Amino acid sequence: MRALKGLAIIAVLAVALVGRAASAQVSGADQAAIRQVIESQLQAFQHDDGPGAYAFATPMIQQKFIDADTFMAMVKSGYPAVYRPRSVEFRDLKTENGVLIQQVYMVGPDGKPVLALYEMQKQPDGSWKINGCYLTQPPDQSV
Repeated sequence: MRALKGLAIIAVLAVALVGRAASAQVSGADQAAIRQVIESQLQAFQHDDGPGAYAFATPMIQQKFIDADTFMAMVKSGYPAVYRPRSVEFRDLKTENGVLIQQVYMVGPDGKPVLALYEMQKQPDGSWKINGCYLTQPPDQSV
């Protein structure tokens, strides 16, 4: 029984170290590029620039929403904190299950905080695109 517990602990530590190693493999230039993509998309939302915002999405997301107008309508109705944030604070860049996630703390137009989890994907040309954004409850309430 002790051997099984020991193996379980080693497995958990190995998974944690792999996650850290994957995050550490993202270069400083890639980290800056990821941040720039998200900031640029947020700026496009602020200017109601649907084609500009849509351009920062991966081809898969673009196919899912067909065109920039459909994409913008989805963001306006389902993601008001992303569409019109009062404040934005970049947090950790993590790897979860092999997926690179940029955490961004936002305060929405209603004053409520959210933690936006941006799934980032490197494209064949080396650029970064957003492959989805999921809103969660932030672990704390400070900006």
